[in-house]
Amino acid sequence: MVVDDDSDHVFVLKIALRKGGYDVVEAYGGKECLSKIVKAKPDLVIMDIMMPDMNGWDVCKKIKEDPLTSAIPVSMLSVRGEEEDIRKSFDYAHADEHMRKPIELGKLINTVESLLSRAST
Repeated sequence: MVVDDDSDHVFVLKIALRKGGYDVVEAYGGKECLSKIVKAKPDLVIMDIMMPDMNGWDVCKKIKEDPLTSAIPVSMLSVRGEEEDIRKSFDYAHADEHMRKPIELGKLINTVESLLSRAST
């Protein structure tokens, strides 16, 4: 699942992930992500932090606190890459990864593969 309020970012990530052999569920905000995640049962969530309806940290925290979704790996993907932002992704939101925009597509696929292999063990 790709979650971002910017449809251009969703489109680019969707194309890259599909080229990597992955199916993609789209959500254009935090509330939409939370409403879709239980039904969609994604193997992984890649989420922006700065979204107008609900920030990605709060969405990730809700995902990780819900027993139905807590095992789903979540990677934050944001222009916010300062040490305090990264720490908040891990310590507050309990994200599994924090990637910085813009991201090289090879690194994106490598991170996705790593998160999925960790989740399956």
